[in-house]
Amino acid sequence: MASPTTMRLQQLQLVLALAQTGSLRAAAEILNVTQPALTKSLKQLEDELGATLMIRSPRGTRLAPAGELLAARAATIMREVQRARDDIAWHTRQARGSVTLGLSPGAALYLTPAAIGRFEARWPEVHIEVLETLYPRMLAQLRAGEIELAVGPLPKGNLGSDIHAQPLFTSHHVIAARLDHPLASARSLADLTQAAWVRTGPEGGPGDPAHLDFAARQLPLPQVRLACESFSSVLALMPAMDVVGVMPRRFFDRYGPRLGLTMLPIEDPLPSPIIHILNRTDGPLTFPAQRLRDAFVHEAEALHDSGLNLPTPQVDS
Repeated sequence: MASPTTMRLQQLQLVLALAQTGSLRAAAEILNVTQPALTKSLKQLEDELGATLMIRSPRGTRLAPAGELLAARAATIMREVQRARDDIAWHTRQARGSVTLGLSPGAALYLTPAAIGRFEARWPEVHIEVLETLYPRMLAQLRAGEIELAVGPLPKGNLGSDIHAQPLFTSHHVIAARLDHPLASARSLADLTQAAWVRTGPEGGPGDPAHLDFAARQLPLPQVRLACESFSSVLALMPAMDVVGVMPRRFFDRYGPRLGLTMLPIEDPLPSPIIHILNRTDGPLTFPAQRLRDAFVHEAEALHDSGLNLPTPQVDS
């Protein structure tokens, strides 16, 4: 088998085009090459790797398992190559920089406006792309290189040595329902044992009522009637349904009252996850990404100094 170092970027682009189109003809059009030339390049790559990358059948073509593995790696490699080009262009002042940021909904309302405002005032030529995302997808996107930075809560368990997490602030949570909900005056989790719940995001995440320690209080586990991928869906549906749900306090303060929601006067302590800013450790951040990360940390320090209940972050040297 030939050394993997003989693989060329054009061949990785070929695999990505095949993954995108599922067609040799369409991939050749995207890459602006003839189909015979593409087929020859694919055959050379398969010979180098000693594996079949494309399966041909009367129904068409599709990537083989080895091709799918290579396509996933190729996407990450091509993103890193583009970021290397952007970083060099940034330092030589030949082009604008860019940075991609993944945000949880709660994080979007706390530090993000001030942090991005601080960053934009200093680096107005940098293009910022913001994606709303929830874990565990947030970590998958970070590891795949789809985002450079992520701001949100950490999942339970070991994060892994490939991800660096810097604490920013504590996100206090509340339980909400529509104003005329029969349980709107509930004062304890015990009062909510018969409630129908909405879960926002993945099971076990901050938007899952299961993490409210019902079991520790020897209470029945909450019954989830509605599961939503995003808080925007929750806000659209909760005013019309007899469900209760957990959400960040700042998120409720911003949107809840105007949509006819009320905060339940629960006296039991509720979880307060710490929001972190995350980045990969297997490569350096681009200059714009590092500066944006610093802006978030500085804004967190400012909030901490103002007397809010926040962890004290430290800027890495």
